[in-house]
Amino acid sequence: MNLARYIAPAVVSEVVLAAHFLRSGHLLWVVASLIVPLLLLSRQRWALYVNQVALVAGAGMWLLVAYALMEMRREVGQPYLRMVLILGSVALIALVSAGLLAAPKVRERFR
Repeated sequence: MNLARYIAPAVVSEVVLAAHFLRSGHLLWVVASLIVPLLLLSRQRWALYVNQVALVAGAGMWLLVAYALMEMRREVGQPYLRMVLILGSVALIALVSAGLLAAPKVRERFR
């Protein structure tokens, strides 16, 4: 059960990313975002790396979305600080999740 504390944040981050892609209509990315955490069911080390890359890429995507939405809201005079803080937090959680997958306990399980 201790291992779940390290893996669960990554799975949740990837499901949230899939929800974002679903909302924007990118079904291929939805499927990819849902398949990537399933790779963790294997005990292969490369599955960790794939998940870490996906989480870092997802964090970058969240930052790009935050910037684009900030620019749109700024142009029309709407407030944007709260939205930037929320999406920035989501990006940070994705990065922390990627870091948790590099923990020694997780690496022991994935040889």
